[in-house]
Amino acid sequence: MSANEVETCTHNCSTCGENCSSRTQEQESFLEALHPLSSVKKVIGVVSGKGGVGKSLVTSMMAVKMNGKGYRTAILDADITGPSIPKAFGVSGDIGLTEEKLMVPAVTSTGIQIMSANLLLDHEDDPVIWRGPVIAGAVKQFWSETLWKDIDFMFVDMPPGTGDVPLTVFQSLPVDGIIIVTSPQELVSMIVAKAVNMARKMDIPIVGIVENMSYLECPDCGKKISVFGESRIDEEAEAHGIPVLARIPIDPKTAAMVDEGAAEYLEGDWLDGAAEKLARMSAGV
Repeated sequence: MSANEVETCTHNCSTCGENCSSRTQEQESFLEALHPLSSVKKVIGVVSGKGGVGKSLVTSMMAVKMNGKGYRTAILDADITGPSIPKAFGVSGDIGLTEEKLMVPAVTSTGIQIMSANLLLDHEDDPVIWRGPVIAGAVKQFWSETLWKDIDFMFVDMPPGTGDVPLTVFQSLPVDGIIIVTSPQELVSMIVAKAVNMARKMDIPIVGIVENMSYLECPDCGKKISVFGESRIDEEAEAHGIPVLARIPIDPKTAAMVDEGAAEYLEGDWLDGAAEKLARMSAGV
């Protein structure tokens, strides 16, 4: 720790935004160890500054894209009180346990491994009425007490905002990068800024931004209609020095397939660029 750091240090890293040497060591001590029988190479968080922008959809589509490119993928559904991933993939049923008392994730028809609070409930519409520390503890258990088999990319679907769960994920999991999901509304500037600032304070790399509900394509003439107003995502991305990964249109077919549990059969090339970037990350390029 430098002389300047000593002068300003409060000795309480939990309330400090500085990235000094002591804070780095403190953050490393929070990491939850993956079980020796599990293997996860890359962890990608999918975040948003507010709810209702399609974060779970992007999580699902990225897992499907990378799975289609030959990578073994998984989804850790960290949105404990609003889990939607199992329904999107049409998976349900009790979670099994290994002899080592590790939870066994559900597996979709194309091999994507999923762990979610909804898979632990008697009924999928039962509410999860837990306080923050319990929710944070469940996320850590999903990471360290689940048998993740040879995962190349794990996508973590996080609840919106900058509260307990995003903080737990950033501190407890070895996050390699985050994808920020937003929409073309007036609040976009604040939404993006909150997610960017939290990631940078936690020293988490930002892969880029995905704009969901970007436009509606007319089925007759193909014209793109800006339902929520003209997009400002390019300006926001440039202001923060991060790339725009994709613009996903409003598509009733997409919503219907997710509702039917057929997320892994969605078609569309919108996230191809994002998938290529993650492939390069995997190759160390």
